[in-house]
Amino acid sequence: MISIIDYDAGNIKSVEKALQFLGEDVIITSDRETILSSDKVILPGVGAFGDAMNKLEVRGLVEVIRDFAETGKPFLGICLGLQLLFEESEESPGVKGLGLLKGRIVRIPGSDELKVPQIGWNNIKVNPGSRLLAGLGDNPYVYFVHSYYLQAEHAEEVAATTEYGVTIHAAVEKGNIMATQFHPEKSSDTGLRILKNFTAM
Repeated sequence: MISIIDYDAGNIKSVEKALQFLGEDVIITSDRETILSSDKVILPGVGAFGDAMNKLEVRGLVEVIRDFAETGKPFLGICLGLQLLFEESEESPGVKGLGLLKGRIVRIPGSDELKVPQIGWNNIKVNPGSRLLAGLGDNPYVYFVHSYYLQAEHAEEVAATTEYGVTIHAAVEKGNIMATQFHPEKSSDTGLRILKNFTAM
């Protein structure tokens, strides 16, 4: 069973549909016992960092996520779900993230050539040791929608990077905790391969 954490933060149904397409048993839930008893958990999300952290706190999900992460079972953050795993974001000064990984979230610097938010397809450079991104070939293209990006503190936890005016840490892995800034559920066959890699863990 794969639990998708429900905290009213968008893009949940598209993640569910992608996993169902792969033949997975999926539930959308905010129930503590259901989440903790799951084989794997996904934290999706679109929207603002501070608002999302507030929703997680109101639903009692902050400790649930931390407790699940400690089980060693696979955990995947997607888009805002990646950002929430870290300590803080320029988007919401003073709001603490989940702090499961070290790093901060900063705004993409805009320019005449590069619009913010970044919306659309971009290629990623994959760390060859990544389990989540294994088998994608050279410079696969994935779908991004974001205005803020990750600066991870530990380079060895960066599973992929992309370039958009700056070098963006596009995916991370630390033990059982994995996350992508891009949307695998919207990234065609490449995204399905990533989700398949996750479900096979």
